[in-house]
Amino acid sequence: MTDKPKPQLDKFKELARELEADEDEARWDERLKKVVKAKPEPAPDQD
Repeated sequence: MTDKPKPQLDKFKELARELEADEDEARWDERLKKVVKAKPEPAPDQD
């Protein structure tokens, strides 16, 4: 019996589950707000 290698998509899904990834957009926004504090200041023009 030969084991077929997993397709890339299956590997990605498995890893996402291990990392407790979530497809809920509202939950994503909630978590993102915890990470993002403020917009960065624009870089000064370099002439």
